[in-house]
Amino acid sequence: MNNRLAIILSVVFHPLILTTYLFALLFLLAPDIVGVSALELPALGSLLLLLWLNTFIAPAIMMFYFKKTGVISSFYVEDAAERRLPYFSCIVIYAVATYVFGWKLQPISELAPQISVILANVTLSLIVVAMISNFWKISAHATGIGGAIGLLSGLMVRFDELALLTPLLLTILIGGWLMSARLQLNAHTPAQILAGIFCGLLVSSGTVYFFF
Repeated sequence: MNNRLAIILSVVFHPLILTTYLFALLFLLAPDIVGVSALELPALGSLLLLLWLNTFIAPAIMMFYFKKTGVISSFYVEDAAERRLPYFSCIVIYAVATYVFGWKLQPISELAPQISVILANVTLSLIVVAMISNFWKISAHATGIGGAIGLLSGLMVRFDELALLTPLLLTILIGGWLMSARLQLNAHTPAQILAGIFCGLLVSSGTVYFFF
């Protein structure tokens, strides 16, 4: 794998955009699990757009602002000290999104409370990664893809939803490519990547077990 492909994979499967991909898969293939089976396709599209704006565009704008004002030296945020404010800001954004979709945005909060559970799952993963990053550089990319694998596999087993099998296998394959890309770019060590995968799997599996 060359550096250009590694960068493309790192951007296309950035941890924050994985949330949108995950919701898109669940909305289309397993709407009953997330409580949106009663919604028509246009309504699902609008809901997914709203989730994308809250979970990706808002953090992306924040990161652009931090870069523009010199808070961070690059969008890769390699410096551990520079990561604290971006992580904290992302946690706040996701926590607010969890609250809005879980309690304020009716009738979605009543029809599909599972959406806020998944958002809370991502928020908790961000908190864990932020805490660990204070003393060690854990891989956020690995945490994100590990969380997606854990959530898809957990939901598939718990609800016997075979429609999620193919997306799960593809996610595992993409995860392998993504981890290879992070190693190619010397962004992380194997230990940092394994720790991230374990973190994502643990948090998401726990979420499915206790809250679905």
